[in-house]
Amino acid sequence: MSKPKVYITREIPEKGLKMIMEHFIVDIWPEYGPPPKHVIIEKVRDADALVTLLSDKIDSEVFDAAPKLKIIAQMAVGYDNIDVEEATKRGIYVTNTPGVLTETTADFAWALLMAVARRVVEADRYVREGKWKVSWHPSMLLGKDIYGATLGIIGAGRIGSAVARRAKCFNMKILYYDVVLNPQMEKETGARFVDLETLLKESDFITIHVPLTKETYRLIDAEKLKLVKNTAYIINTARGPVIDEKALYEALKEGRLAGAALDVFEQEPISMDNPLLK
Repeated sequence: MSKPKVYITREIPEKGLKMIMEHFIVDIWPEYGPPPKHVIIEKVRDADALVTLLSDKIDSEVFDAAPKLKIIAQMAVGYDNIDVEEATKRGIYVTNTPGVLTETTADFAWALLMAVARRVVEADRYVREGKWKVSWHPSMLLGKDIYGATLGIIGAGRIGSAVARRAKCFNMKILYYDVVLNPQMEKETGARFVDLETLLKESDFITIHVPLTKETYRLIDAEKLKLVKNTAYIINTARGPVIDEKALYEALKEGRLAGAALDVFEQEPISMDNPLLK
């Protein structure tokens, strides 16, 4: 009996690839960037399985071309690029890789939080562009203290909880908002559940850790940003469309927000004419 076929949309780490090759006939997209959708459609015509990344749009058009497809294995925590409802109707399994990046993402959220609070990127640019003309001044590149500040966590799942554990070490007051309570996080870190409006009004730092769904699309919009203190910072390591980028830009431009540190954008790679780059 011949092995089933799998199409892999990017060259994944060798350890995982070896495991797949033991059980499947493997076809891999060889380029660094994602395959065009028409390539995916062509490749799934005789595929039993599909290994995907977030940048691969998997919808009914792909399913229509894949009569043998039994499973989509996503190498990511999120899966908003896959039409799970349509896959379910067709009896196609969808799997993801939760947990593998929990601590890594929490670390990076903190890297962004600290960088924006202490103006690390600004200071680096300041030096490299030859603007450092005076050795020191009391108001030079002043940032925001993190220790003892109030941290608002939107989304208290695995990553949100990991961020809260780190915040405890900074003696921060931790607020969180989620559609589900997290008593374990409350017990471990002293975090307090509040509604979203309260979190936005009281937090010095707001960090976002929600999946992208119909409910979270542009969760942080112009009206929500009006609630935020003008001394507060927003950190987003979730999904770009959770924040209305135009509204965020206006808030930053008008000084209604101290800063933003973004790992994700609505369009990726970000367009060089995106006003946020200013």
